[in-house]
Amino acid sequence: MNDTDPTILKISGLSKSFGKYAVLTNVNYSLQKAEIAAIIGPNGAGKTTFFNLITGYHNVDSGTVRFQGREITDWPRHRIARAGISRAFQVSNIYPRLTTYENVRQAILAQKKRTLDIFTPAGGLVRESTLELLELTGLLLNRDTVAGILSQGDKKKLELALALAGKPEMLLLDEPTAGMSSEETHETMELVKRLNAQIGLTILFTEHDIAVIFGYARKLSVLYQGVLIAEGTPEEVRTNEDAQRCYLGEEV
Repeated sequence: MNDTDPTILKISGLSKSFGKYAVLTNVNYSLQKAEIAAIIGPNGAGKTTFFNLITGYHNVDSGTVRFQGREITDWPRHRIARAGISRAFQVSNIYPRLTTYENVRQAILAQKKRTLDIFTPAGGLVRESTLELLELTGLLLNRDTVAGILSQGDKKKLELALALAGKPEMLLLDEPTAGMSSEETHETMELVKRLNAQIGLTILFTEHDIAVIFGYARKLSVLYQGVLIAEGTPEEVRTNEDAQRCYLGEEV
């Protein structure tokens, strides 16, 4: 890939059906490096399937997915993750009985394919990387807290820390503020914004909270019944008739 090419993700003609049900139809999409973008639409629009095709959880029926110039269509999930795409799910995958520190350390060790033996030569490096991630995500003061008793907002921070363990270039977030209070929502999205600014992380997220969508995404794409019906800046999508009719309605 040309280092001057700003495109990090390019999707062409992506389609997916389950039986007779067409979930995605001929979707074309591109994302620039260090961009914060959102895929929005009603339930059943195809957002999760779109993420699943990018990250290798489903095989595509037709079309291609290219990441940093390389075609990664239908690659295995672990290979896609190693290439630089990470994903944080709406449903938590933390270990509730481990401390915050132990959760992050385990994720880093899994990336390095090492055992949990703290006396391995990499032990010091793993500890340093763990503390750096805890500090980056604002969890350093909670390092010894058992993950299961963290607040919803801090659990999401931990999810983000786990997703960052492999040092990805792009992070996919599935409804990152679901179930949160307004304060937790603000803290989480400010962290996402900070990760984008500090380490140049490309962010692609799905979300139903209109305030979050228009407050943080620089690019919006609207899926409706598996078809990309509108795309552009928040203001362009806000005034798009198709987006208003099919999804936004009176909310904006």
